[in-house]
Amino acid sequence: MKKRLLTLVAGALALMLVGCGGSDTTVLNDMKVEKYVTLGEYKGVEVNVAAATVSEAEQAEFVAYVYNNYVTAENGAVYDRAAEDGDTVNIDYVGKKDGVAFDGGTASGQSLTLGSNSYIDGFEEGLVGVKPGETVDLNLTFPENYGAADLAGQAVVFTVTVNYIMPTAAEYSDEVVAGFGVAEYTNMAELNQYANDYLMENANYNRDIEIENALVEAVVDGATFKEIPETMVQKYSDQMTRSIESVAAQYGVDADTYLMYFYQTDLATYVSENAETSAKQGMVFQAIANAEGLGVSDAELDEQLQTYATGAGYTTVEEFLGEEPKENFREFLMFENVLQFLKDNAVIAE
Repeated sequence: MKKRLLTLVAGALALMLVGCGGSDTTVLNDMKVEKYVTLGEYKGVEVNVAAATVSEAEQAEFVAYVYNNYVTAENGAVYDRAAEDGDTVNIDYVGKKDGVAFDGGTASGQSLTLGSNSYIDGFEEGLVGVKPGETVDLNLTFPENYGAADLAGQAVVFTVTVNYIMPTAAEYSDEVVAGFGVAEYTNMAELNQYANDYLMENANYNRDIEIENALVEAVVDGATFKEIPETMVQKYSDQMTRSIESVAAQYGVDADTYLMYFYQTDLATYVSENAETSAKQGMVFQAIANAEGLGVSDAELDEQLQTYATGAGYTTVEEFLGEEPKENFREFLMFENVLQFLKDNAVIAE
């Protein structure tokens, strides 16, 4: 999935979802943002985005993923031919050195794609031509630089049984799909249609994100800024930090580790590079909301907060909010209003 360029929307949404606490004293709705920003053209902005498409290869890959995810030894597994390079096989094996099984060398029901080079040299090659139910002894040697010192460079014997082979596309069948017990598809035609619909939905979603990114970039680049209040930069810096730390905690890691994995940067760098951009976006969006009457009234905010609270299982809005300021939600709703306005008035070319 592609991410929105609109970092302040993403940040506000993340805050809403994770329920981070904190007080932001700078309220966009109360600012005279026109003192700081002069809007350029924001109606009729033209963007060029490729049409949403699904290739045959993408669909085939997805169908294979879904089909094989349901295949079991009893339903859909292949038993009537030998394993070929590229096949995924289900195997049991025991590895022995000098006739004694060594640690980490035994497994049952292991899935292995032949030709993936996942195992030591000769292991996967030795299973090509083996039929399900057959057992073979593979005389192999661990590489000299193998991680376990007691096995590095050592000769071993793997006794491997091929239990069954996962089917290729030519081996798919309606009967097997019917046995999956999934209401959305009971034969191959329905599975293919399901795959196409699912992938097209994702393609359209990604296209919509591309349109949003292009529109946000265009309207912000087209605006003129006199200055960026430091309080605004700090506001989004704090929001971003709280949001990222909360999401990272859900992964069981700290913010730096999370960002390094997903964005190849650390928290301080990410925030410093994005906080001012968020402040600019916030002021531009508020200016458009002021000009087009897209702000969120107290009544609308209270109604939406009640919906959020009820949906999240809270008894009251106050419990749902905790320490989170209501104004963060007003901003989020305003951002969505403006974003939809920009899309409704854009000229989108494929």
